[in-house]
Amino acid sequence: MEWIMLVLIGIVAGTIGSLMGLGGGIIIVPALLLFSTMTNVFTEISPQVAVGTSLLIMIFTGLSSTLAYMKQKKIDYKSGFLFFIGSGPGALFGVWLNQGLDVDQFFIYFGLFVILTSFLLMIRHRLKPLPFKNKGFVRTYKNELGETVEYGFQPIVGILIAFVVGMTSGLFGIGGGSLMVPAMIVLFAFPPHVAVATSMFMILFSAILSSASHIALGNINYLYAAILIPGAWVGAQLGAAINARLKSDTLVFVFRLFLLFIGVRLIYQGWIG
Repeated sequence: MEWIMLVLIGIVAGTIGSLMGLGGGIIIVPALLLFSTMTNVFTEISPQVAVGTSLLIMIFTGLSSTLAYMKQKKIDYKSGFLFFIGSGPGALFGVWLNQGLDVDQFFIYFGLFVILTSFLLMIRHRLKPLPFKNKGFVRTYKNELGETVEYGFQPIVGILIAFVVGMTSGLFGIGGGSLMVPAMIVLFAFPPHVAVATSMFMILFSAILSSASHIALGNINYLYAAILIPGAWVGAQLGAAINARLKSDTLVFVFRLFLLFIGVRLIYQGWIG
């Protein structure tokens, strides 16, 4: 029964992570911490091992999602690589910070931040994207209505935000998409589908870098990872397929509700400690 639960956790994390560009770690980390205390079959794990294991799984979630979104031609590769310039070093810095992590405080503060992010997405139409046309990185995309949409960002701003995203990925094992996707949509005017696909592309490389550091530190439970990875791979393909069938506004609405749920759940978990 425990094995089946882990496979299902992997499927759910992969599906939601790929659908919304989160990476899935925001589900896997709390699930591992809770699951390891509820069963006699598997050993209890520390927050550091939960984070490291989550990041290893996200390599496969990111790869599976990226392959699916490549077929849909929704990934902005140039923006993704530019963001990785910031997220790569950020991921390594996050791994270093992770060693002294107070997990309960993190859950509360990060939960509050996620709820704030959900609110910003709700009022995003009233917010103006950061200027990017003068000396900025300008991109175009043809949306589902056949309209050509222009979006972009100042490279230094994008790299700095990506550094913070990478830091949260290495620190908390959550992938960083809960920060990167809203930033791309609200600040840089990315079309939601492109934001999600590009986020998963960037998460793939950040997860490789940060999980390698966690492997060196011994923060991996390979048994958990081996059971979770097949489900996460299948779920990532499923999430990308669902994403292709959602309209942009519907995708943002679902993403916003899910962030609200995550924020409340994180605060509750940190509060009960």
